[in-house]
Amino acid sequence: MHSSVRDREGHRTGTLATADAAGSRRRPHSAPGGSKVLAAVCARISPGDPLAGLDVTDVPEPSPPAGWEVVEVRAAALNHHDLFSLRGIGVSENGVPVVLGTDAAGVTADGTEVVIYAVLGNPAPGEDETLAADFHVLSERGVPGTLAQRVAAPSRNLVPKPAALSFAEAACLPTAYLTAYRMLFNRAALRPGQSVLIQGAGGGVSTAALLLGRAAGLVVYVTSRSEEKRARALELGAAGAFAPGSRLPTRVDAVLDSVGKATWDHSLKSLRTGGTVVVAGATSGPDPSADLARIFWRQLAVLGSSMGTFAEFQEMCAFLEQTGVKPLVDSEFPLADAHAAFRHLEEGAGFGKVVLLP
Repeated sequence: MHSSVRDREGHRTGTLATADAAGSRRRPHSAPGGSKVLAAVCARISPGDPLAGLDVTDVPEPSPPAGWEVVEVRAAALNHHDLFSLRGIGVSENGVPVVLGTDAAGVTADGTEVVIYAVLGNPAPGEDETLAADFHVLSERGVPGTLAQRVAAPSRNLVPKPAALSFAEAACLPTAYLTAYRMLFNRAALRPGQSVLIQGAGGGVSTAALLLGRAAGLVVYVTSRSEEKRARALELGAAGAFAPGSRLPTRVDAVLDSVGKATWDHSLKSLRTGGTVVVAGATSGPDPSADLARIFWRQLAVLGSSMGTFAEFQEMCAFLEQTGVKPLVDSEFPLADAHAAFRHLEEGAGFGKVVLLP
């Protein structure tokens, strides 16, 4: 195995603290000679029409600082995070232009096939990376993202690509699948035989949660406004698929909600006493009525969740290899057609992940 892939384990035991700090402080810079790569770039902030801020253009070839290396991107997955960036959420006017993207799989200079763990920062030894004070991801804080022909990333963030997965499938893992894995098995702490409701079938995180949950022996219910998506979820093993707001056959142990305002009331009402709702997004709005009376009378737990730790990423990759689960790719677009890919993501008509091929 490529030595830099092994380095992360050294870091987790504290032996690479200096390299970790350097990896967070230093940023990739332009290579000498003016060489370029094609990339999907947030060129300007456009809150009302995010695609108006998207350019597909040549950018400087990445030149990695110490502790980083270049990955030739074979596939990169889109996320709603990319649309948020184009709207100016998490990215300021002073932070553009910046290459978008948090997810990619590719090949290092020595031929190692890798997936890039997207989380950056300086966690204390043993600290959850997602709780570090300087937690951020690729494409934030001036760090170029993954929607490019080549990208620089910390060597310690490179994980061997699961052999059974294509590059397109592996590119889906760093955000949606890691987020779903953490929501199910860390935050909700679900065990085989327990039940979960996933709000909004068809999105990247919700589809990941359905596949991972079924493979782990959970009873999975889903909601969707689309009859076609409900039927697809049943084909993938959901125990039930319902229109939003529908009464479930039974109250569930946990609800995974990335929709937000539109589904919040239903999420709380669907939980058993002592149940847990895990929130990892708010695509329909962030400000629902809290319904505090229901929360305290039924002793419900409300937990946030964001991405996942490096250890969870490794666990998830091992879980995929053990169970044979493969991420569901809705569609693939050439990098040059990034506008069409983003439009497809924004319309929400797909089922699974949207992937760019450089």
